[in-house]
Amino acid sequence: MGQLNFYLNVLDDKIKLAEENSSIGNVLCKEKNNTIGVYSIRSIDKAMGVANFRTEQEIPKEINDVLPDTDDLAKLF
Repeated sequence: MGQLNFYLNVLDDKIKLAEENSSIGNVLCKEKNNTIGVYSIRSIDKAMGVANFRTEQEIPKEINDVLPDTDDLAKLF
C-alpha cells in the first residue's frame, strides 16, 4: 500500500491536471481476504480499492469494444 500511495502522490503532483480529480489506486488480488485488505488501506489518505480477479483467455466482447487497441495505446506513450 505504501508503494501504491507513493505512485499516486507522484502522479497527482507531476502529471494530474489542475481540473482533474485526485488519482485512485486499484489493487488486484489473487484471493479475497477482507481483513488484510481493510487493514492495508485503512490509514492511507488516497482513494484505493481492493478486488479479486480471474483471468480469461479472451476479453469479453462488451469490454473489448470500449478498450483502445494496442496501436492507440502505443501512441499515448
